[in-house]
Amino acid sequence: MPRVKIPRKSTAIDMTAMCDVAFLLLTFFILTAKPRTEDPVPVDQPSAVITTQLPETDVAVLTVGQKKIFFGVEGEEVRKETLKQMGDKYHIDFTPTEIAQFASLNSFGVDINNLKQYLALSGEDKKAYKAPGIPVDTTETSQLYDWVRTARKVDANLNQKELKIAIKGDSKEEYPTIAVIIKALQKQKVNKFALITNVKALPK
Repeated sequence: MPRVKIPRKSTAIDMTAMCDVAFLLLTFFILTAKPRTEDPVPVDQPSAVITTQLPETDVAVLTVGQKKIFFGVEGEEVRKETLKQMGDKYHIDFTPTEIAQFASLNSFGVDINNLKQYLALSGEDKKAYKAPGIPVDTTETSQLYDWVRTARKVDANLNQKELKIAIKGDSKEEYPTIAVIIKALQKQKVNKFALITNVKALPK
């Protein structure tokens, strides 16, 4: 008696649920990802094998390039309060609009006396502007010293944490510029700071 052949049916897989999960994951990564900020000056970072990650909060970054120093601190509220206190110290009255614009800056490198004019520039003009860097002189204190010290005090008051300091310098930068930063930090008894580098492979 011949065997009855059962017709084969192709298996149908509903991909709707998988597509939903994929789009949810993609949306999550897009919303939580931190965009890479452009450096105020070209910086070719030195390489190192240590892979300690820089924290996303309670950190200030001093960028050094072309013998210029730029300052940036994480957290909009920290930036706002830092500018207010620096304005009081240097007798400069910043408007709420200027404070909001400053809070959106990742870093800056201008004399505080010229900061109002810099904040008044449009976004494209800010990019085209060749910032001279934060002034550093040989007196007991400097604007760099004041910015770092004020940001440390503000972060301690707002977040009850110690502000971490990181230096991001060009690999070809001469030592005297870095020495100025170290001297300003040591005056505040800050002897521990991080150096931002690129990661390189371990020697075989």
